[in-house]
Amino acid sequence: MGSVPVYRWRLAPDGLATRRQLRALGLRPGGQDVAAQVERPRRRREPLVAYLYRVEQAKPVRPMTPAKRVALAKANAARRVCPECRRDAGYVIPPTLGMCTPCAFPEEQRAA
Repeated sequence: MGSVPVYRWRLAPDGLATRRQLRALGLRPGGQDVAAQVERPRRRREPLVAYLYRVEQAKPVRPMTPAKRVALAKANAARRVCPECRRDAGYVIPPTLGMCTPCAFPEEQRAA
């Protein structure tokens, strides 16, 4: 990616957008190459980098099919089931815990 132009934060020209900006417009990159990148400087660390795509070459977002909608609902439901007690926690299980909070901290439940 050494041949793409690099712009400073908020100084990219019109007609270029990040993936998130394209999605907000109902578009997707559609297989085009990265047109440029924007860098946001940070103290004592590497700058944050976002890739930019041409808006005029972007394609519309593909519509959600009924099969995709069902698959997404199943995946989201699976994220709520605790692998220890096999119950629906009522919230998405945090990946840091890997289980619902009553299973992760059983002594706090008995103390209360």
